[in-house]
Amino acid sequence: MAHFLLCFYNNILKINKIKLGENMSNEKPASGNDAKLKRDIGMLGAGFLVLNGLIGAGIYGLPSKLFEQAGMFSPWLFIIAGAFMIMVVWTFAALASYFTNTGGPVVYASSGFGPLVGFQTGWLLYMGRVTAIAANVNVLVNYLAYVWEDASGEGIKIMLIFLIIGGLAVINILGIKKAVHAINILTFLKIVPLIILLLLGFQYFSPEVFLPTEFPKIDNVGATALLILYTFVGFEGALVTAGETKNPKKTLPRALITTVLLITALYFIIQMVYISVEPTSNDSVPLVTLGNLLMGPIGAVVIIFTAVFSIMGNAASIVIAAPRMTFALAEDGSLPKWFSKIHKKYNTPANSIIFLAVFSFLLAISGTFVFLAVASALSRMLAYSVCILALPIIRKKADPETRKNATTLPGGYLIPGIALVICLLAATQSTMNSWKYLIGFIVFGSLLYFINSKFNKAPSE
Repeated sequence: MAHFLLCFYNNILKINKIKLGENMSNEKPASGNDAKLKRDIGMLGAGFLVLNGLIGAGIYGLPSKLFEQAGMFSPWLFIIAGAFMIMVVWTFAALASYFTNTGGPVVYASSGFGPLVGFQTGWLLYMGRVTAIAANVNVLVNYLAYVWEDASGEGIKIMLIFLIIGGLAVINILGIKKAVHAINILTFLKIVPLIILLLLGFQYFSPEVFLPTEFPKIDNVGATALLILYTFVGFEGALVTAGETKNPKKTLPRALITTVLLITALYFIIQMVYISVEPTSNDSVPLVTLGNLLMGPIGAVVIIFTAVFSIMGNAASIVIAAPRMTFALAEDGSLPKWFSKIHKKYNTPANSIIFLAVFSFLLAISGTFVFLAVASALSRMLAYSVCILALPIIRKKADPETRKNATTLPGGYLIPGIALVICLLAATQSTMNSWKYLIGFIVFGSLLYFINSKFNKAPSE
Protein backbone atom coordinates (compact mmCIF):
# COMPACT_ATOMS: atom_id res chain seq x y z
CA MET A 1 0.00 0.00 0.00
CA ALA A 2 2.88 2.37 0.81
CA HIS A 3 4.41 1.69 -2.61
CA PHE A 4 1.01 2.34 -4.23
CA LEU A 5 0.64 5.70 -2.48
CA LEU A 6 4.24 6.69 -3.35
CA CYS A 7 3.60 5.93 -7.02
CA PHE A 8 0.36 7.89 -6.77
CA TYR A 9 2.22 10.93 -5.34
CA ASN A 10 5.10 10.76 -7.82
CA ASN A 11 2.81 10.47 -10.79
CA ILE A 12 0.75 13.44 -9.61
CA LEU A 13 3.93 15.53 -9.47
CA LYS A 14 4.85 14.47 -12.99
CA ILE A 15 1.32 15.22 -14.31
CA ASN A 16 1.88 13.39 -17.59
CA LYS A 17 -0.14 14.98 -20.36
CA ILE A 18 -2.06 12.21 -22.15
CA LYS A 19 -4.44 13.62 -24.69
CA LEU A 20 -6.51 11.24 -26.74
CA GLY A 21 -8.47 14.18 -28.10
CA GLU A 22 -11.40 12.36 -29.63
CA ASN A 23 -14.66 14.27 -29.45
CA MET A 24 -18.09 14.21 -30.99
CA SER A 25 -17.22 16.16 -34.11
CA ASN A 26 -13.72 14.96 -34.97
CA GLU A 27 -10.83 12.75 -33.89
CA LYS A 28 -7.31 13.93 -33.14
CA PRO A 29 -4.25 11.77 -32.66
CA ALA A 30 -2.81 11.24 -29.21
CA SER A 31 -0.21 13.72 -28.08
CA GLY A 32 2.21 13.99 -25.20
CA ASN A 33 2.44 10.21 -24.84
CA ASP A 34 2.98 7.54 -27.48
CA ALA A 35 0.69 5.08 -25.65
CA LYS A 36 -3.00 5.12 -26.42
CA LEU A 37 -6.03 2.88 -25.96
CA LYS A 38 -6.58 0.18 -28.59
CA ARG A 39 -9.93 -0.31 -30.32
CA ASP A 40 -10.25 -4.06 -29.76
CA ILE A 41 -13.98 -4.31 -28.82
CA GLY A 42 -16.31 -5.37 -31.61
CA MET A 43 -20.09 -5.77 -31.81
CA LEU A 44 -20.11 -9.12 -30.01
CA GLY A 45 -17.82 -7.87 -27.24
CA ALA A 46 -19.90 -4.72 -26.78
CA GLY A 47 -23.08 -6.80 -26.59
CA PHE A 48 -21.54 -9.09 -23.98
CA LEU A 49 -20.49 -6.06 -21.94
CA VAL A 50 -24.10 -4.85 -21.92
CA LEU A 51 -25.36 -8.34 -21.08
CA ASN A 52 -22.93 -8.83 -18.20
CA GLY A 53 -23.59 -5.33 -16.91
CA LEU A 54 -27.27 -6.22 -16.59
CA ILE A 55 -27.32 -9.90 -15.58
CA GLY A 56 -25.76 -10.32 -12.16
CA ALA A 57 -27.09 -11.85 -8.97
CA GLY A 58 -30.56 -10.26 -9.15
CA ILE A 59 -32.33 -12.66 -11.50
CA TYR A 60 -31.26 -15.61 -9.33
CA GLY A 61 -33.33 -14.35 -6.40
CA LEU A 62 -36.05 -12.32 -8.13
CA PRO A 63 -38.54 -14.95 -9.47
CA SER A 64 -39.95 -15.91 -6.05
CA LYS A 65 -40.29 -12.25 -4.96
CA LEU A 66 -42.17 -11.35 -8.15
CA PHE A 67 -44.43 -14.39 -7.83
CA GLU A 68 -45.26 -13.30 -4.28
CA GLN A 69 -46.28 -9.85 -5.53
CA ALA A 70 -47.92 -10.57 -8.89
CA GLY A 71 -48.60 -14.32 -9.08
CA MET A 72 -49.19 -15.70 -12.58
CA PHE A 73 -48.97 -12.20 -14.06
CA SER A 74 -45.35 -11.77 -12.87
CA PRO A 75 -43.63 -12.66 -16.20
CA TRP A 76 -45.43 -9.79 -17.92
CA LEU A 77 -43.95 -7.34 -15.42
CA PHE A 78 -40.61 -7.91 -17.18
CA ILE A 79 -42.17 -7.04 -20.54
CA ILE A 80 -43.64 -3.83 -19.09
CA ALA A 81 -40.38 -2.88 -17.37
CA GLY A 82 -38.40 -3.74 -20.51
CA ALA A 83 -40.65 -1.49 -22.60
CA PHE A 84 -40.04 1.39 -20.18
CA MET A 85 -36.29 0.79 -19.97
CA ILE A 86 -35.88 0.55 -23.74
CA MET A 87 -36.86 4.24 -23.80
CA VAL A 88 -33.90 5.02 -21.54
CA VAL A 89 -31.59 2.70 -23.48
CA TRP A 90 -32.69 4.14 -26.84
CA THR A 91 -31.88 7.64 -25.56
CA PHE A 92 -28.42 6.48 -24.49
CA ALA A 93 -27.97 4.84 -27.90
CA ALA A 94 -28.58 8.27 -29.43
CA LEU A 95 -26.07 9.86 -27.05
CA ALA A 96 -23.46 7.20 -27.88
CA SER A 97 -23.77 7.96 -31.59
CA TYR A 98 -22.22 11.42 -31.06
CA PHE A 99 -18.98 10.30 -29.40
CA THR A 100 -15.92 8.12 -29.98
CA ASN A 101 -13.93 8.76 -26.80
CA THR A 102 -13.78 6.89 -23.51
CA GLY A 103 -16.09 7.92 -20.67
CA GLY A 104 -19.71 7.36 -21.70
CA PRO A 105 -22.02 9.21 -19.25
CA VAL A 106 -19.08 11.30 -17.99
CA VAL A 107 -18.52 12.67 -21.48
CA TYR A 108 -22.24 13.20 -22.15
CA ALA A 109 -22.80 15.18 -18.93
CA SER A 110 -19.58 17.20 -19.38
CA SER A 111 -20.49 18.11 -22.96
CA GLY A 112 -23.95 19.19 -21.92
CA PHE A 113 -23.39 20.96 -18.60
CA GLY A 114 -19.66 21.43 -18.06
CA PRO A 115 -16.91 19.60 -16.17
CA LEU A 116 -18.37 19.88 -12.64
CA VAL A 117 -21.65 18.18 -13.58
CA GLY A 118 -19.70 15.71 -15.70
CA PHE A 119 -17.50 14.88 -12.74
CA GLN A 120 -20.44 14.40 -10.36
CA THR A 121 -22.25 12.19 -12.87
CA GLY A 122 -19.17 10.04 -13.35
CA TRP A 123 -18.43 10.01 -9.63
CA LEU A 124 -21.91 8.81 -8.70
CA LEU A 125 -21.88 6.08 -11.34
CA TYR A 126 -18.37 5.08 -10.29
CA MET A 127 -19.36 4.78 -6.62
CA GLY A 128 -22.40 2.74 -7.62
CA ARG A 129 -20.17 0.34 -9.56
CA VAL A 130 -17.50 0.06 -6.86
CA THR A 131 -20.12 -0.83 -4.25
CA ALA A 132 -21.77 -3.21 -6.73
CA ILE A 133 -18.60 -5.20 -7.32
CA ALA A 134 -17.94 -5.32 -3.56
CA ALA A 135 -21.46 -6.61 -2.92
CA ASN A 136 -21.44 -9.04 -5.86
CA VAL A 137 -18.13 -10.63 -4.88
CA ASN A 138 -19.51 -11.25 -1.39
CA VAL A 139 -22.62 -12.88 -2.90
CA LEU A 140 -20.37 -14.94 -5.18
CA VAL A 141 -18.44 -16.31 -2.19
CA ASN A 142 -21.75 -17.09 -0.46
CA TYR A 143 -22.81 -19.17 -3.47
CA LEU A 144 -19.47 -21.00 -3.42
CA ALA A 145 -20.18 -21.88 0.22
CA TYR A 146 -23.07 -24.07 -1.01
CA VAL A 147 -20.53 -26.50 -2.50
CA TRP A 148 -17.49 -25.68 -0.32
CA GLU A 149 -18.36 -25.06 3.32
CA ASP A 150 -14.93 -23.64 4.17
CA ALA A 151 -15.60 -20.71 1.83
CA SER A 152 -17.74 -19.12 4.54
CA GLY A 153 -14.76 -18.92 6.94
CA GLU A 154 -13.49 -15.36 7.45
CA GLY A 155 -9.88 -16.00 6.41
CA ILE A 156 -10.73 -18.04 3.30
CA LYS A 157 -13.46 -15.56 2.36
CA ILE A 158 -10.97 -12.66 2.39
CA MET A 159 -8.50 -14.73 0.36
CA LEU A 160 -11.18 -15.60 -2.23
CA ILE A 161 -12.27 -11.94 -2.50
CA PHE A 162 -8.63 -10.94 -3.03
CA LEU A 163 -8.09 -13.61 -5.70
CA ILE A 164 -11.31 -12.78 -7.56
CA ILE A 165 -10.85 -8.99 -7.64
CA GLY A 166 -7.08 -9.24 -8.13
CA GLY A 167 -7.47 -11.78 -10.94
CA LEU A 168 -9.98 -9.61 -12.80
CA ALA A 169 -7.70 -6.58 -12.38
CA VAL A 170 -4.67 -8.44 -13.77
CA ILE A 171 -6.66 -9.68 -16.79
CA ASN A 172 -7.74 -6.10 -17.51
CA ILE A 173 -4.24 -4.67 -17.17
CA LEU A 174 -2.92 -7.28 -19.63
CA GLY A 175 -5.19 -5.88 -22.33
CA ILE A 176 -8.79 -5.06 -23.22
CA LYS A 177 -8.82 -7.94 -25.72
CA LYS A 178 -7.98 -10.44 -22.96
CA ALA A 179 -10.59 -8.87 -20.69
CA VAL A 180 -13.25 -9.15 -23.41
CA HIS A 181 -12.24 -12.78 -24.07
CA ALA A 182 -12.77 -13.47 -20.36
CA ILE A 183 -16.19 -11.81 -20.59
CA ASN A 184 -17.05 -13.99 -23.62
CA ILE A 185 -16.16 -17.20 -21.74
CA LEU A 186 -18.11 -16.18 -18.64
CA THR A 187 -21.09 -15.22 -20.80
CA PHE A 188 -21.10 -18.67 -22.39
CA LEU A 189 -20.83 -20.39 -18.99
CA LYS A 190 -23.74 -18.42 -17.52
CA ILE A 191 -26.11 -18.33 -20.49
CA VAL A 192 -25.92 -21.92 -21.80
CA PRO A 193 -27.05 -23.62 -18.51
CA LEU A 194 -29.93 -21.14 -18.24
CA ILE A 195 -31.03 -21.92 -21.80
CA ILE A 196 -30.91 -25.68 -21.04
CA LEU A 197 -32.98 -25.06 -17.90
CA LEU A 198 -35.54 -23.11 -19.91
CA LEU A 199 -35.77 -25.79 -22.61
CA LEU A 200 -36.45 -28.43 -19.95
CA GLY A 201 -39.14 -26.23 -18.43
CA PHE A 202 -41.08 -25.63 -21.67
CA GLN A 203 -42.93 -28.94 -21.22
CA TYR A 204 -44.73 -27.47 -18.20
CA PHE A 205 -46.16 -24.48 -20.08
CA SER A 206 -49.95 -24.14 -20.25
CA PRO A 207 -52.30 -21.50 -21.74
CA GLU A 208 -53.33 -20.18 -18.30
CA VAL A 209 -49.69 -19.58 -17.46
CA PHE A 210 -48.99 -17.71 -20.69
CA LEU A 211 -52.24 -15.69 -20.59
CA PRO A 212 -53.37 -15.12 -16.98
CA THR A 213 -57.06 -14.29 -16.63
CA GLU A 214 -56.77 -12.06 -13.55
CA PHE A 215 -54.82 -8.85 -13.06
CA PRO A 216 -52.96 -8.98 -9.71
CA LYS A 217 -53.35 -6.58 -6.80
CA ILE A 218 -49.76 -5.66 -6.03
CA ASP A 219 -49.32 -4.60 -2.39
CA ASN A 220 -46.34 -2.33 -2.95
CA VAL A 221 -46.27 -1.08 -6.55
CA GLY A 222 -43.31 1.28 -6.03
CA ALA A 223 -41.03 -1.30 -4.44
CA THR A 224 -41.97 -3.93 -7.02
CA ALA A 225 -41.34 -1.53 -9.89
CA LEU A 226 -37.91 -0.64 -8.49
CA LEU A 227 -37.12 -4.31 -8.00
CA ILE A 228 -37.67 -5.01 -11.69
CA LEU A 229 -36.24 -1.78 -13.10
CA TYR A 230 -32.98 -2.29 -11.25
CA THR A 231 -32.42 -5.60 -13.06
CA PHE A 232 -32.06 -3.44 -16.18
CA VAL A 233 -29.46 -0.95 -14.88
CA GLY A 234 -25.79 -1.36 -15.66
CA PHE A 235 -26.04 -1.13 -19.45
CA GLU A 236 -24.09 2.15 -19.39
CA GLY A 237 -20.88 0.26 -18.61
CA ALA A 238 -20.42 -0.65 -22.27
CA LEU A 239 -20.62 3.04 -23.26
CA VAL A 240 -17.66 3.90 -21.05
CA THR A 241 -15.38 1.80 -23.29
CA ALA A 242 -16.13 3.80 -26.47
CA GLY A 243 -12.43 4.72 -26.78
CA GLU A 244 -11.59 1.01 -27.13
CA THR A 245 -14.56 0.04 -29.34
CA LYS A 246 -14.42 -0.35 -33.10
CA ASN A 247 -16.64 2.22 -34.83
CA PRO A 248 -18.34 3.11 -31.49
CA LYS A 249 -20.91 5.49 -33.01
CA LYS A 250 -22.52 2.53 -34.79
CA THR A 251 -21.44 -0.46 -32.68
CA LEU A 252 -22.60 0.77 -29.27
CA PRO A 253 -26.16 1.86 -30.19
CA ARG A 254 -26.79 -1.47 -31.96
CA ALA A 255 -25.30 -3.48 -29.08
CA LEU A 256 -27.37 -1.57 -26.50
CA ILE A 257 -30.78 -1.93 -28.10
CA THR A 258 -30.32 -5.51 -29.36
CA THR A 259 -28.97 -6.86 -26.07
CA VAL A 260 -31.58 -5.18 -23.85
CA LEU A 261 -34.39 -6.58 -26.03
CA LEU A 262 -32.89 -10.08 -25.81
CA ILE A 263 -32.44 -9.83 -22.02
CA THR A 264 -36.05 -8.69 -21.61
CA ALA A 265 -37.15 -11.84 -23.47
CA LEU A 266 -34.80 -13.99 -21.35
CA TYR A 267 -36.16 -12.58 -18.06
CA PHE A 268 -39.73 -13.14 -19.28
CA ILE A 269 -39.08 -16.81 -20.17
CA ILE A 270 -37.21 -17.50 -16.91
CA GLN A 271 -40.17 -16.21 -14.91
CA MET A 272 -42.59 -18.20 -17.10
CA VAL A 273 -40.68 -21.43 -16.47
CA TYR A 274 -40.50 -20.73 -12.74
CA ILE A 275 -44.24 -20.18 -12.28
CA SER A 276 -45.01 -23.16 -14.56
CA VAL A 277 -43.02 -25.76 -12.64
CA GLU A 278 -43.61 -25.30 -8.91
CA PRO A 279 -43.37 -21.72 -7.67
CA THR A 280 -42.94 -20.69 -4.03
CA SER A 281 -43.03 -17.19 -2.63
CA ASN A 282 -40.46 -17.62 0.12
CA ASP A 283 -37.56 -19.23 -1.75
CA SER A 284 -34.26 -17.36 -1.33
CA VAL A 285 -32.62 -19.34 -4.18
CA PRO A 286 -35.53 -19.96 -6.59
CA LEU A 287 -33.47 -20.93 -9.64
CA VAL A 288 -31.44 -23.42 -7.61
CA THR A 289 -34.73 -24.98 -6.51
CA LEU A 290 -35.93 -24.95 -10.12
CA GLY A 291 -32.75 -26.67 -11.27
CA ASN A 292 -33.23 -29.33 -8.61
CA LEU A 293 -36.84 -29.95 -9.70
CA LEU A 294 -35.97 -30.24 -13.38
CA MET A 295 -32.63 -32.08 -13.23
CA GLY A 296 -32.27 -33.37 -9.68
CA PRO A 297 -29.32 -32.59 -7.35
CA ILE A 298 -26.97 -32.19 -10.31
CA GLY A 299 -29.29 -29.47 -11.63
CA ALA A 300 -29.04 -27.55 -8.37
CA VAL A 301 -25.23 -27.71 -8.51
CA VAL A 302 -25.23 -26.58 -12.16
CA ILE A 303 -27.39 -23.55 -11.32
CA ILE A 304 -25.17 -22.67 -8.34
CA PHE A 305 -22.14 -22.56 -10.61
CA THR A 306 -24.16 -20.72 -13.27
CA ALA A 307 -24.92 -18.07 -10.63
CA VAL A 308 -21.21 -17.91 -9.77
CA PHE A 309 -20.27 -17.42 -13.44
CA SER A 310 -23.07 -14.87 -13.83
CA ILE A 311 -21.84 -12.79 -10.91
CA MET A 312 -18.24 -13.16 -12.15
CA GLY A 313 -19.32 -11.87 -15.55
CA ASN A 314 -21.05 -8.92 -13.94
CA ALA A 315 -17.97 -8.16 -11.83
CA ALA A 316 -15.73 -8.52 -14.88
CA SER A 317 -17.80 -5.98 -16.82
CA ILE A 318 -17.53 -3.55 -13.89
CA VAL A 319 -13.74 -3.96 -13.78
CA ILE A 320 -13.67 -3.09 -17.48
CA ALA A 321 -16.05 -0.10 -17.28
CA ALA A 322 -15.38 1.58 -13.91
CA PRO A 323 -11.64 2.31 -14.40
CA ARG A 324 -12.48 3.97 -17.72
CA MET A 325 -14.65 6.41 -15.75
CA THR A 326 -11.77 7.61 -13.57
CA PHE A 327 -9.58 7.59 -16.69
CA ALA A 328 -12.07 9.87 -18.47
CA LEU A 329 -12.39 12.14 -15.42
CA ALA A 330 -8.60 12.49 -15.28
CA GLU A 331 -8.46 13.18 -19.02
CA ASP A 332 -11.02 15.92 -18.41
CA GLY A 333 -8.88 17.41 -15.63
CA SER A 334 -11.35 16.54 -12.86
CA LEU A 335 -9.07 13.96 -11.21
CA PRO A 336 -5.25 13.79 -10.94
CA LYS A 337 -3.53 12.75 -14.18
CA TRP A 338 -2.28 9.65 -12.38
CA PHE A 339 -5.65 8.05 -13.18
CA SER A 340 -5.18 8.60 -16.94
CA LYS A 341 -1.76 6.94 -17.09
CA ILE A 342 -1.75 4.30 -19.85
CA HIS A 343 0.43 1.20 -19.50
CA LYS A 344 3.16 1.48 -22.15
CA LYS A 345 3.20 -2.25 -22.93
CA TYR A 346 -0.45 -3.24 -22.62
CA ASN A 347 -2.14 0.07 -23.60
CA THR A 348 -4.66 -0.08 -20.74
CA PRO A 349 -5.52 2.44 -17.98
CA ALA A 350 -3.50 0.41 -15.46
CA ASN A 351 -3.49 2.95 -12.62
CA SER A 352 -7.27 3.34 -12.70
CA ILE A 353 -7.66 -0.45 -12.72
CA ILE A 354 -5.34 -0.82 -9.70
CA PHE A 355 -7.20 1.91 -7.80
CA LEU A 356 -10.56 0.21 -8.45
CA ALA A 357 -9.19 -3.16 -7.33
CA VAL A 358 -7.80 -1.77 -4.05
CA PHE A 359 -10.91 0.34 -3.34
CA SER A 360 -13.43 -2.45 -4.06
CA PHE A 361 -11.36 -5.02 -2.12
CA LEU A 362 -11.34 -2.80 0.98
CA LEU A 363 -15.10 -2.23 0.72
CA ALA A 364 -15.77 -5.93 0.17
CA ILE A 365 -13.89 -7.07 3.28
CA SER A 366 -15.03 -4.22 5.51
CA GLY A 367 -18.75 -4.54 4.90
CA THR A 368 -19.20 -0.74 4.62
CA PHE A 369 -20.36 -1.30 1.05
CA VAL A 370 -23.76 -2.29 2.47
CA PHE A 371 -24.40 1.30 3.52
CA LEU A 372 -23.00 2.74 0.30
CA ALA A 373 -25.01 0.37 -1.92
CA VAL A 374 -28.29 1.76 -0.53
CA ALA A 375 -27.80 4.90 -2.63
CA SER A 376 -26.21 3.28 -5.71
CA ALA A 377 -29.47 2.65 -7.56
CA LEU A 378 -30.70 6.18 -6.81
CA SER A 379 -27.43 7.67 -8.04
CA ARG A 380 -27.78 5.81 -11.33
CA MET A 381 -31.30 7.10 -11.90
CA LEU A 382 -30.15 10.68 -11.32
CA ALA A 383 -27.05 10.20 -13.49
CA TYR A 384 -29.24 8.81 -16.26
CA SER A 385 -31.50 11.88 -15.92
CA VAL A 386 -28.56 14.29 -16.30
CA CYS A 387 -27.40 12.49 -19.46
CA ILE A 388 -30.91 12.52 -20.95
CA LEU A 389 -31.21 16.26 -20.30
CA ALA A 390 -27.84 16.78 -22.02
CA LEU A 391 -29.00 15.26 -25.33
CA PRO A 392 -30.59 18.44 -26.83
CA ILE A 393 -27.48 20.47 -25.93
CA ILE A 394 -25.13 17.86 -27.42
CA ARG A 395 -27.19 17.69 -30.59
CA LYS A 396 -27.14 21.47 -30.94
CA LYS A 397 -23.34 21.61 -30.46
CA ALA A 398 -22.60 18.84 -32.97
CA ASP A 399 -21.52 19.61 -36.51
CA PRO A 400 -24.04 18.92 -39.33
CA GLU A 401 -22.35 15.67 -40.46
CA THR A 402 -22.28 14.18 -36.93
CA ARG A 403 -25.90 15.21 -36.40
CA LYS A 404 -26.91 13.59 -39.71
CA ASN A 405 -25.22 10.28 -38.89
CA ALA A 406 -26.46 10.08 -35.27
CA THR A 407 -29.00 7.49 -34.14
CA THR A 408 -32.50 8.69 -34.99
CA LEU A 409 -35.17 8.96 -32.30
CA PRO A 410 -38.73 8.79 -33.73
CA GLY A 411 -40.92 11.60 -32.48
CA GLY A 412 -38.06 13.99 -31.78
CA TYR A 413 -37.57 14.30 -28.04
CA LEU A 414 -40.65 12.25 -27.09
CA ILE A 415 -38.62 9.13 -26.23
CA PRO A 416 -36.05 11.06 -24.12
CA GLY A 417 -38.97 12.80 -22.39
CA ILE A 418 -40.56 9.46 -21.44
CA ALA A 419 -37.13 8.15 -20.37
CA LEU A 420 -36.62 11.17 -18.11
CA VAL A 421 -40.01 10.70 -16.43
CA ILE A 422 -39.24 7.00 -15.83
CA CYS A 423 -35.89 7.79 -14.17
CA LEU A 424 -37.34 10.56 -11.99
CA LEU A 425 -40.32 8.45 -10.92
CA ALA A 426 -37.95 5.60 -10.00
CA ALA A 427 -35.83 8.03 -7.99
CA THR A 428 -38.85 9.21 -6.00
CA GLN A 429 -39.36 5.65 -4.73
CA SER A 430 -36.03 5.75 -2.86
CA THR A 431 -35.93 6.16 0.92
CA MET A 432 -34.72 9.21 2.83
CA ASN A 433 -31.62 7.28 3.90
CA SER A 434 -30.75 6.76 0.24
CA TRP A 435 -30.94 10.50 -0.36
CA LYS A 436 -28.73 11.17 2.66
CA TYR A 437 -26.04 8.82 1.37
CA LEU A 438 -26.36 10.36 -2.09
CA ILE A 439 -25.86 13.88 -0.73
CA GLY A 440 -22.83 12.58 1.15
CA PHE A 441 -21.40 11.22 -2.10
CA ILE A 442 -21.99 14.53 -3.86
CA VAL A 443 -20.31 16.55 -1.07
CA PHE A 444 -17.32 14.19 -0.97
CA GLY A 445 -17.02 14.25 -4.77
CA SER A 446 -17.21 18.04 -4.83
CA LEU A 447 -14.36 18.28 -2.31
CA LEU A 448 -12.20 15.99 -4.46
CA TYR A 449 -13.00 18.06 -7.55
CA PHE A 450 -12.20 21.43 -6.01
CA ILE A 451 -9.05 20.17 -4.23
CA ASN A 452 -7.79 18.76 -7.53
CA SER A 453 -8.66 22.00 -9.34
CA LYS A 454 -6.75 24.02 -6.76
CA PHE A 455 -3.75 21.69 -6.94
CA ASN A 456 -3.60 21.86 -10.74
CA LYS A 457 -3.72 25.65 -10.69
CA ALA A 458 -1.08 26.02 -7.97
CA PRO A 459 2.05 25.86 -10.20
CA SER A 460 0.88 28.72 -12.42
CA GLU A 461 -0.12 31.02 -9.60
